[in-house]
Amino acid sequence: MREWWLHVALVCLPLLAVFLHIPPPQLSPSLSKWLSGGEHFLFRGRRIFYKDSGGSVGSSEVVLLLHGFPTSSYDWHKVWEPLRLHFQRVVALDFLGFGFSDKPRPHRYSIFEQASLVEALLNHLGLSRQRINVLSHDYGDTVALELLFRSEQNRSGHVIFNSLCLSNGGIFPETHQPRLLQTLLKDWRLLAAVLSRLTTYRLFQRGLGEVFGPYTQPSDGEFWDMWTALRYNDGNLVLDSVLHFIDQRHQHRDRWVDALTSTSVPLHMIYGPLDPVNPHPHFIRRYLLIWSAGNSGAGSTHCACFTF
Repeated sequence: MREWWLHVALVCLPLLAVFLHIPPPQLSPSLSKWLSGGEHFLFRGRRIFYKDSGGSVGSSEVVLLLHGFPTSSYDWHKVWEPLRLHFQRVVALDFLGFGFSDKPRPHRYSIFEQASLVEALLNHLGLSRQRINVLSHDYGDTVALELLFRSEQNRSGHVIFNSLCLSNGGIFPETHQPRLLQTLLKDWRLLAAVLSRLTTYRLFQRGLGEVFGPYTQPSDGEFWDMWTALRYNDGNLVLDSVLHFIDQRHQHRDRWVDALTSTSVPLHMIYGPLDPVNPHPHFIRRYLLIWSAGNSGAGSTHCACFTF
């Protein structure tokens, strides 16, 4: 029996070694076009991908797009042209560790670093004194709240908000329900090293598909583009490090929730109620409860506008 297992191990180990080093997929024409239409700038010695497009001649406003986990700025490609019809400039970036930006490892990824990255990009583009409309999703929501805190609470920020639109982000840790794979990658270091290498396109598609509604599922081509951007520069190998943003949301909850509920910036929330990570109606109830408690007797009538 012992000899039988030895033979199995001798056969399986080389096959596993080959699988663990499987090359990333080729970029699709659409993804290649997105990459070629952008640029890179240096942030603390790291190459960061961004897109900056001119838009409507009759507008003077700028919109900044902040993507979610585990995808990239390519998330915005379907709304890119419509946004250009309404804004003078449309700007998006890939956060460090995502998409076509550098993905260093080992590295301590943090929301604070990503917020500083956004500030550096706006300064690079000459927009540090321009009023900015921020549209964010998921992971990008938390980066946006750190930028909002810096701007309104301690006055150290370099982003001047004109408006803020958040969409389906884990703003309240107490209502946020991460997926099982996210928890395993974040909390089990040895297991994460194996899972990050063994995750296939089909597992990725199935896991990510669970957070979309039944009538809004991406096509196979769109899933493949998300997977390709993730695998670019071995991005799958930094997922466990990036996922510590979930812990940071717990650690700095009051900082970011207070910034959200006390802001005077025009605020809009786009919320998909079938989201299993930020389930309905707990997320909406939590926001309204915290906002009403923080504004009781203060004479403030400012509250978010929700779109479902």
